[in-house]
Amino acid sequence: MTSKIPLRIITALIVTLPLLPAPSPANNLVDQLIGRVVSNEQKFLGRVRQFNPIIETYIQEIADDPGHGQPPVMDHYMIGKLDTSKRISHERLFVSASRKSDSTVFYPVGFAQMVIPDAYDFNRETYEFEYVRREFLGDVRALVFDMGPKDSAAAGKFRGRIWVEDREYNIVRFNGTYTMSKASSLFFHFDSWRVNTAPGIWMPAFVYVEDAGYGPKQAKRRFKAQTRLWGYNPFRNSKLDELTEILIEAEDAVCDDSNPKHVSPVESQRSWAKQAEENIVYRLEKTGLLAPKGEVDDVLNTVVNNLLVTNEINLDIHCRVLLTSPLETFSVGQAIVISRGLLDVLPDEASLAGMLATELAHIVLGHGTETMYAFSDQTMIDDTDVLNELEFARSEEEVEAANEKAVEILSNSPYAKDLASIGLFLKSLGNHAAALPNLSRPNLGNGLAQEGQVPRLGELANAAPDLDEDKIDQIAALPLGSRVKLNPWNNALTLIKTKPVALLTAKDKMPFHITPFVLHLTRVEAGNTSGTASLGISPRAAAPAPQDPASEASSSP
Repeated sequence: MTSKIPLRIITALIVTLPLLPAPSPANNLVDQLIGRVVSNEQKFLGRVRQFNPIIETYIQEIADDPGHGQPPVMDHYMIGKLDTSKRISHERLFVSASRKSDSTVFYPVGFAQMVIPDAYDFNRETYEFEYVRREFLGDVRALVFDMGPKDSAAAGKFRGRIWVEDREYNIVRFNGTYTMSKASSLFFHFDSWRVNTAPGIWMPAFVYVEDAGYGPKQAKRRFKAQTRLWGYNPFRNSKLDELTEILIEAEDAVCDDSNPKHVSPVESQRSWAKQAEENIVYRLEKTGLLAPKGEVDDVLNTVVNNLLVTNEINLDIHCRVLLTSPLETFSVGQAIVISRGLLDVLPDEASLAGMLATELAHIVLGHGTETMYAFSDQTMIDDTDVLNELEFARSEEEVEAANEKAVEILSNSPYAKDLASIGLFLKSLGNHAAALPNLSRPNLGNGLAQEGQVPRLGELANAAPDLDEDKIDQIAALPLGSRVKLNPWNNALTLIKTKPVALLTAKDKMPFHITPFVLHLTRVEAGNTSGTASLGISPRAAAPAPQDPASEASSSP
């Protein structure tokens, strides 16, 4: 026989039971958004594994000397191919060796790791997310989250801040470090950026690192580093597009009647030399080391044309840009090649003319390219061997003769009144060359400094005014990254357009220094997908997006 519980007791129990709060609509929206971010990051990881972009890192160890702007005292350089197909790895093209026993040892794969917050466990089970605010990164509005591992003892997990663009909720920037369980597992602090390469597609492009390194004696030394990635769009696809266009042309016979049927021995030799130039240029473009023709080339060609016309030199010279950071120039055939790093640090047009004049002088004096490169097999080498197999440096005798000829060319040019600027740049480089040998060491061609000495245009350097590093209005050289912007998808270069900034102290000059990346992010809109169609990437319809938590949620998840 069962007993009945009085109604008044049941009522009392209901009143005293704790009430479970209903889920907040705002928190539901945040959960949806974070789920979308996690899902998109997983898609990104699958996408990035299809590519092997070039990854270049330049490092400067800096003195703890705030009074002089913390000048660099040692540098390191590494360039290779990023491979994330199985695990994050770095296929070396070149890595500089440490010069001193107390130098910090830097591993290329460590910097490669910084392009992905977590390649294996980026999920809600591993990480906690906290919404911070909204923020504009250029034209792109981003939602900012702090995140870290739920397990405080976990090693190698990202801890820091992420920026998520607010249309499709892709990560466009992350800033922080990786957790470590012991001192031997050392991770640095970094700021990693991605750029929009096609509608809805964001790829790693730039990483800035600033931290304290550790030598064998555990002596702290601060350092800064810039990592750049480029060459996502394989060069071969543009050639396949060209082949496709040829194949669909009419089947009418094609005959080239533009040239006479026979050529002289002199013309044959010139044609052979031209073939060598074309083979080299093609190989460097295919590897991703040479920028495609563009607006920066046009500027360089204008400067060279000024030198040609005023010196009555009848040559068809054109310029190209090497995409690497070390300061160098070289010539192949009648093409003058100058590195992106050198373009960045030159203070004015006159100093640019000085660098181009030396290579023009080599061409005028008949210092040709090795014509064995006209044989196609000479450039049929692996990407990882290009920097080891190809070399275009001149002999000491040729450099000396070209210096003399270059001074003559410059003296007869529109830049004759500005030769002091060229000399000041070379003096500034000479002052920093001993501390920055890897910035001065060329990858392929002719460097500007050797063992702290500047062999190029020494006459102009000796005639230049005294270099005063503390004089604000004497700008002899610029920081790295001052002149050109690199598109990591198609390797195109464009000129940086910035407003003038008044220098407050001599520390603001920062000649040859590494500085942080602060990008003005923009979007590639549907219908403007230049350079992406060959990879099968096309605009796609976005899935319904959760609402922006900044407008609906006042609390963090």
